[in-house]
Amino acid sequence: MFGIYLKRELSRRKKAALVIAMGLALGIALVITVNSVSAGMTQAQGKVLKSLYGLGTDMTVTKARSAPKAGSSQGPNFQFDAKSSSSTRQSSDRVMTQGGQALASSLVTKVAAQKGVAAAVGALTLNVTKVDGSFTQGKAKSSTSGSGSRQQGGPGGSSSGGGQPQVQGGGASFDVNSYSVAGVDVTHQELGPLATSKITSGKTFTSSQTTAKVAVVSASYAKSKKYKVGTAFKISGTTYTVIGIATPDSGDSTVDVFLPLKQAQTLGDAKNKVTTIYVKATDSKQISTVKKEIQSNISGTTVTTSADLASTVSGSLSTASDLATSVGKWLSIAVLAAAFLVAALLTSSAVSRRVREFGTLKALGWPSRKVTRQVVGESMVNGLIGGALGIALGLAAAYAVTAISPKLTAQLGSTGGPGGGPGGGGPGRQSASTMEIALSAPVSLTTIALAVALAVTGGLIAGAMGGWRASRMRPADALRSVS
Repeated sequence: MFGIYLKRELSRRKKAALVIAMGLALGIALVITVNSVSAGMTQAQGKVLKSLYGLGTDMTVTKARSAPKAGSSQGPNFQFDAKSSSSTRQSSDRVMTQGGQALASSLVTKVAAQKGVAAAVGALTLNVTKVDGSFTQGKAKSSTSGSGSRQQGGPGGSSSGGGQPQVQGGGASFDVNSYSVAGVDVTHQELGPLATSKITSGKTFTSSQTTAKVAVVSASYAKSKKYKVGTAFKISGTTYTVIGIATPDSGDSTVDVFLPLKQAQTLGDAKNKVTTIYVKATDSKQISTVKKEIQSNISGTTVTTSADLASTVSGSLSTASDLATSVGKWLSIAVLAAAFLVAALLTSSAVSRRVREFGTLKALGWPSRKVTRQVVGESMVNGLIGGALGIALGLAAAYAVTAISPKLTAQLGSTGGPGGGPGGGGPGRQSASTMEIALSAPVSLTTIALAVALAVTGGLIAGAMGGWRASRMRPADALRSVS
């Protein structure tokens, strides 16, 4: 009886049912679209942060560089040999640790032992400034004056007919090349600066090459220097052989040259030192707890999570993400609330037009709960139809965004330290870098489940309001409405 009556009533009032269903559908579709775009924003931000950290890295541990002492200079200086030849080629490399203050390698083990830490790997970031060029000595020439002229002589006031010698010509021409070097723990390459790139030519380090004089260079740096696999080059007098070319997964490479950690420590005169400790948590949902654990047990360090880095990302990606989070979500909530209210009012209005019908049913013996169940059942069907239409519209909108793939820019700005990341811990990032990322709108099963829940909720709200009004009707009302 319930099903037959339900089908007949919905068929008789198709327009009203369709209006209610479409109102709910628009609200649900907007929720799906906003949630999908927000998920796409999160994925895009993840790609940006991955270019800074590396695959699987949840946080980094660094230490801020201490202020230089009064009268000391930490800037680069170059000393060249003075030679008598007219044109002498000079070359010098200045190697400095980059980022925050160097940490003892033993801290890597201490960080790895903290509660909630799955793995910890140390890395050393260096900056190499190479000055290469030549001096050209000038030539001394004496000038002579006319026979009638006399010139003031030296301090004794003596005069001389000849002029003082003057240096003519000479000068210097030098090229300055600055690039970044990262020392990689070759036994744990799944974390650290090299984890952001993939080897596109040659091979990566092996676990036995802890002290080998080999290097992996970024694709952009290899192109600018015309390096290939097998090319040998020098850093501060030490010759290294290129064994691989690395291409970053997204954006530009933040490191030009990768060396085994021990080689980088020797090169930078930083034995048993690291500048950054890359940390992977056992549970990605407990990152903030792990951060507090490390900070409380290892004093003087700066722990930077991906959430901290996200605040440094600017550009259209950041702007669009803020809009989707604030305006988009509040707009979807407002539209959904309006859809629920309209559905409830339309259902209540439909009940008021069915006074004679419900009054007669009560006169025939229908209890109030059965009348209420009938109204709620009709509203639930309207809600489910609206949910199905809303899911279809939401999926279509999300697919359209993915198909169009609008380009968003993300600017990774320098945060003040030479290391780039907050606290100076980022490997090799010294200035702002702009990335371009295509936006997608993935729809998850959670979003679909949310849409179904909203459809059921909308039907229940509308049915509850209409059912409450129907339950208050008396059989006498039906008699008064008979003409």
